[in-house]
Amino acid sequence: MTDLSRREVLGLLGVALAAGAAGCRPETVEKAANRAAPYTPKFFTPAEYVTVAVLADLTLPADARGPSATAAGVPEFMDFVMVEEMENRDRMRKGLAWLDTESRSRVKESFVNADEHDQKKILNDIAWPKKAQPEFAVAARFFNEFRNLTATGYWSSQVGIEDLKYIGNTFVQQWTGCPEPQLKKLGVSYS
Repeated sequence: MTDLSRREVLGLLGVALAAGAAGCRPETVEKAANRAAPYTPKFFTPAEYVTVAVLADLTLPADARGPSATAAGVPEFMDFVMVEEMENRDRMRKGLAWLDTESRSRVKESFVNADEHDQKKILNDIAWPKKAQPEFAVAARFFNEFRNLTATGYWSSQVGIEDLKYIGNTFVQQWTGCPEPQLKKLGVSYS
């Protein structure tokens, strides 16, 4: 057991209250609290923020290469972007609301309360804009933008940069030229 700071306890309480108001199951509240505390969103409502965390982790889950999108701070990044970018706010809100409406019509549960199999079935219908049925075109556009924002947030985070093995602007003490295998692959040479 760890000692929680007052701020962490208040953050967990806030997530629990918001999730309760959104009609979330206790296990969903616990998962969301672990993901979302202690950050307080500035754009997303508490219920939307829980949905963003669940959707981000479905989009980019933890694997052998690295942690999940929420562990990398993607929901916080998205909240920051939505505060700054006025033109995408409406589409984000409508897309999150569509997920809940679609989930309720299919499985009688909000998106965050649906089991992962049902969540993925919904996402499969909107995952590829060019393949989406006409009735899913707007939702597919939303999810495509959400996925892009998830990737941007992840690979601009500390864990994402480490995953890419990006070393940034480093001083090269001696340039020896392009490695020979790459020159051959490109069909060029220095001579």
